[in-house]
Amino acid sequence: MNQSSISEFILLGFSLREDKRIYLFTFFLLVYILTLVANMLIIILVYSNNHLHNPMYLLLSNFSFLEICYTAVTVPKMLSDLIGRSGSISIAGCITQYHFFSLCAATEHFLLVTMAYDRYVAICHPLHYGGIMTNKFCAQLISSCWSISALSLTIPAVSVAKLYFCGPNTIDHFFCEFNPLLKLSCTDTYIAQFIFNCLSWIIILGCLICIAISYTKIISSKRKAFSTCTSHLTVVGIFYGTVIFIYLRPTVNVPFHQNKVVSVFYIVVTPMLNPIIYSFKNELLRKAASNLIDQIIIKHGRKF
Repeated sequence: MNQSSISEFILLGFSLREDKRIYLFTFFLLVYILTLVANMLIIILVYSNNHLHNPMYLLLSNFSFLEICYTAVTVPKMLSDLIGRSGSISIAGCITQYHFFSLCAATEHFLLVTMAYDRYVAICHPLHYGGIMTNKFCAQLISSCWSISALSLTIPAVSVAKLYFCGPNTIDHFFCEFNPLLKLSCTDTYIAQFIFNCLSWIIILGCLICIAISYTKIISSKRKAFSTCTSHLTVVGIFYGTVIFIYLRPTVNVPFHQNKVVSVFYIVVTPMLNPIIYSFKNELLRKAASNLIDQIIIKHGRKF
């Protein structure tokens, strides 16, 4: 990364009075803790229960791991700034946060496509499901999701790292996002913006089309089985609704405070809702959780 005339950025975050910042901090902290606990619980349930060692639940556990990474990139810094006053972050730290956030976001798109494909094979080709969606193939798909995301973001990552910043250094957001960063750059950002917009359209719409194709085939072949996919479709609807609002709408004269409100929803709230949505209608997960709780009670009961 080349040298800039400023050494840090100031994240404005939420312009609230001190008492309201405390309330917001408490709320976000509770949501963050619940997000970590809920997603870690799914990971523990999947890997501790032999009945859940199949592609569907391996994908779900990786999705939970992704949600933990997704929130860990942004939420701790946001919580720190809510109770602090400076909101400062180094240029290197800001760009690093942007890179990892983009990696998690892109991976979520590809992982949702993989989960839709898994449901398509299970419902439309049930007799061949075991031969197609093996655990090994599932692991390869998961690795591909992360690898393709990392490779696709190489060019925008390099373009952002080469930006020169000479002031002002205030970002009207609670984390380092692409558009606010570009707005502060002293260099020409046309190429970086063009590359980012092209990738956004390709990844978001491309993945959404793949998911739509999978569920179109599911509906056309077995409508009764479609009800088993409502959890995944709910997550897809929430995720893509917010992402399209932020990244695929015209950005001319769009105030960043609107993006902050929507960003809070898909960065803070949805990672907490996703494990609840998936486990609410999943009988195997509920049974596994019940068995795990019973084992813990029995184990601790013997000690006393």
